[in-house]
Amino acid sequence: MSGKLHKRRLRRSQRLFDFDRGLDHRFVAGADEAGRGCLAGPLVAAAVLFDYETLSVGDRRILGGLHDSKQMTEDARLEMFPCVMRAASRVSIVIRSAPGIDRRGLHVTNCEALGDALARLEPGPEAICLVDGFRLPRCQVPHRRVVGGDRTSAAIAAASVLAKVTRDRYMREAAERHPGWGFEEHVGYSTPEHRAAIDRLGISPLHRRSFASVAYTQLGLDGSYEDGELIQDEDLLEDELDHLEGSDQVLEIDDFVLRAEDDAEGVAADLGVARH
Repeated sequence: MSGKLHKRRLRRSQRLFDFDRGLDHRFVAGADEAGRGCLAGPLVAAAVLFDYETLSVGDRRILGGLHDSKQMTEDARLEMFPCVMRAASRVSIVIRSAPGIDRRGLHVTNCEALGDALARLEPGPEAICLVDGFRLPRCQVPHRRVVGGDRTSAAIAAASVLAKVTRDRYMREAAERHPGWGFEEHVGYSTPEHRAAIDRLGISPLHRRSFASVAYTQLGLDGSYEDGELIQDEDLLEDELDHLEGSDQVLEIDDFVLRAEDDAEGVAADLGVARH
């Protein structure tokens, strides 16, 4: 990385932390999701709580490349994942399966997952809680909606990294159980290759049957969820539910000692965030 690019990334990250510190709260929590716009796979919501009184210079240094996860390379996200785990006071990760999304609806599932992730942090009255882009009508935790929050707040950006890395890892592991759809490449998003695979193979137990998609329309699906439609092996569906439904993680960082240099894959194995 060139010196100019590195300095630009550090300035960009500094703006995120300046925003959080400007809120005049010791504790700042942020929540974000990954996978809302996918054709297949779970929706993952994450929340991160930073304690700005105890956040060390070393923590700030290792978080120097923090930004909206969508603007980071995959390697940068993998490097940042354990850094966030080290620097945060507490994190939570909530996973909602494709069948659950079909039953509850995408928007409701998204808002409830974000709210659950915040609630599981137990941020307390001293904290200010931020959510990227959404108001959460059923969430009991007072919070603020921040439009473009993953490009504005360090806490939200950190949550976006945890959610994105967790979801991508799950989808690449799921590709081994469901070969042919290319989940290891597109991780469930709508790409020409993914749509071609749906046209060729139909949909898998990982696919959201309620999602409005041209690829689904070509198969005769109208976007409605009908029990049993196009699922030829109910055991496969139950297996995916066992992997995902209700898989919420709440982690006390004091109970999970993590060094920044630890391998990111080891973090996933220890936390199990993408395997329940």
